Amino acid sequence: MKYSDFERILSQERMRRYLLACGNDSRKAMTLYRYNLQLSQEMFTVISCFEVALRNAIDSNLKPRLGTDWLRDSILTGGIFTNPILSKTANVISHSYNKLLSQGQYSPSKLLSDMEFGMWKYMFSPLQYRLTGQTLLQIFPNKQRSSSTMQINHAYIFNELDKVNTIRNRIAHHEPICFGLSGSQIDTTYIMNKYLQIQTLFAWMGIDSRALLYGLDHVQQVCNKINELK
Repeated sequence: MKYSDFERILSQERMRRYLLACGNDSRKAMTLYRYNLQLSQEMFTVISCFEVALRNAIDSNLKPRLGTDWLRDSILTGGIFTNPILSKTANVISHSYNKLLSQGQYSPSKLLSDMEFGMWKYMFSPLQYRLTGQTLLQIFPNKQRSSSTMQINHAYIFNELDKVNTIRNRIAHHEPICFGLSGSQIDTTYIMNKYLQIQTLFAWMGIDSRALLYGLDHVQQVCNKINELK
């Protein structure tokens, strides 16, 4: 495809950063754009597997104490998420619950899978962590031990999950991830740091991510191709 057509379809504004990064070499800019899409696909696959593992681990931890339908029960009268401070959380759950009911498709597992990543992140916020019984750190049996300089507690996990959520949303909104956080230089350092952070969380959960993602994870290879365009 001619660059003029490529730019017309994707917009001059969107392609400007790629052109700058490639010294106004239009063919190279198109290649970088395509590599960025590949990297986004690869990272989203890794994040998706982590998200499913995280929500399933949370569910397995809470069901013995709160019941099989704990997420639905959390918004019913007297439920753990009926605190007015948690109205946004309750509204999200209620919306999905009512939608599934109206479609005749409700089940505890479908309600779980209808939640977005932010739901699971906020399970480690102070109030929700306390209301669910302060046991969710158990899903990270191999986590690093706290020290005098760093507390590896629920607040730490919340912040780590927030970083995963941020990159997930960047990809979902089609933002480029082949650059640094500012400027128009090709730089995969940021995305590799996020990738390694997810690998660490997998390891803390006792999950062999290399085995889980066998044949699916090509993040490093795509980063190498992107870096060759510098």
